[in-house]
Amino acid sequence: MLGLKLPTDPRWVNIVEKNIEEILTDHAYCEQKAASTAISLIVSFPEYTELVEEMIELVNEEMSHFKMVHDLILERGWILGRDRKDDYVIALLKFFPKGGSRTTQLVHRLLYAALIEARSCERFRLLSEELEDKKLAKFYRKLMISEASHYTMFLNFARQYGERKEVDKKWQQLLDYEAEIIKGLGNKETVHG
Repeated sequence: MLGLKLPTDPRWVNIVEKNIEEILTDHAYCEQKAASTAISLIVSFPEYTELVEEMIELVNEEMSHFKMVHDLILERGWILGRDRKDDYVIALLKFFPKGGSRTTQLVHRLLYAALIEARSCERFRLLSEELEDKKLAKFYRKLMISEASHYTMFLNFARQYGERKEVDKKWQQLLDYEAEIIKGLGNKETVHG
């Protein structure tokens, strides 16, 4: 369904289970960054009314997810750690060349967002199926469904605002590139690492 070219090695869950505090902190910041991305799209492309309306909803949803993760952290007697750089996103954002028309820039940002949500969805599915902590597994199952809807929303907007054939070609190229990135990751207790 997600179209990812390389699945996450299931052994990644074993790494996560050794440091749940770390994955929860990283996850909280992923939710905050997703809300920031939605705000950035509103600020950068206010003329796309339908997109703006959806991004307003997304900001609210992502911040509610941030709160849910933060509540889990506090419930376990921990505090929210500091944000870390996301090597996956840093590498991913190098794929499309800078510049181009506003429409091209919008399409590229939407494709990046779609792929980040797709990979998050795939990772949350793994956590929901493999974590020994059943409460946390159930939590990730719920979020997995949400991430899947975000992935399709971003991809559909890219196809709506760009030329469909060209967008689909770029999407496949981005998926190929992302598979290469993933080969070098999966060894950290972070959502994308």
